[in-house]
Amino acid sequence: MRDDWCAWLPDEKEQVYDSLRQHLEASYTMLSVSLNEALEYYRCGQLAKSYRAACVTPALCRRLSDPLTALLRSLSEHAKHYGTVPNAAPLDPANFQGIRTQRAARMSALLSRVLLSQRAQFLHKLSTLHEIVVDLDRDFSDAAAELALGPVECPDGLWAVVDSSHFDLNTCLRESFVVFKSFLVALPDHQLSCFGRTHRAQLRCRPLREGSRPRLLRPRRMAQIAGE
Repeated sequence: MRDDWCAWLPDEKEQVYDSLRQHLEASYTMLSVSLNEALEYYRCGQLAKSYRAACVTPALCRRLSDPLTALLRSLSEHAKHYGTVPNAAPLDPANFQGIRTQRAARMSALLSRVLLSQRAQFLHKLSTLHEIVVDLDRDFSDAAAELALGPVECPDGLWAVVDSSHFDLNTCLRESFVVFKSFLVALPDHQLSCFGRTHRAQLRCRPLREGSRPRLLRPRRMAQIAGE
C-alpha cells in the first residue's frame, strides 16, 4: 500500500484522482468548519447559537457521505465486473474513535487474515468502509438534527456523537483516498473510461439511507444518551 500511495500515475489517471479528491476534500472542509463553529459556541456556553449552527451540518454531512459512498460503490462494482485486483491493507481500529467503528475495523482486520484472495480483501474493505460511512452519516445527522430543534436536556452526549462521527468520517475519507490510489495503480489504462461511466452512474444513484445495523440514536429520546 505504501508503494501504491507513492506511485506515479499517468496524467489522465492523475486528473481523475485529483478531481475526485478535491471535490471530497471541499465537502469535508465545509462540514468541518461548520461543525467546529457549532462546537465552539457550545464550549463557550452560547447554546442558542450552537443549536442554530448545528442546523446546517446534516446537509453538509450528506454532501460528503453521498459522493464518498458513490466512489466506494464504483470501485467495488468495477472490481467485481472486470476483476481488478488492487492492494488493500486492513483497517486499523486505532484510527477510529467510535466503539462501533472500532469494532468494524477489528473485524475487517481479522477477516483480512482469513480471506484467501487479494481481490476478496479489497472488496471486503470497500464494503466495510461503505457500511461505516452510511452509519456515521445517519448517526451524525440524527444527533445534529436533534440539537438543531432547540434546547436539549442533556446535550453533551449528542455533541459527543457528532464530534466522534466527524472524526471517523475523516478517517474513512483518508482510507478511501488510499484505496482509490491503489485502484488506479492497478487499473489498466483502457478501463479508465469504463470506471468513469460506473462512477457517474453511482453518483446519480440515491440508495435508501436506512441500513441493517441498529441505530445509535433513538428519535426524541436524546436525553438518555449521556447516561448510556
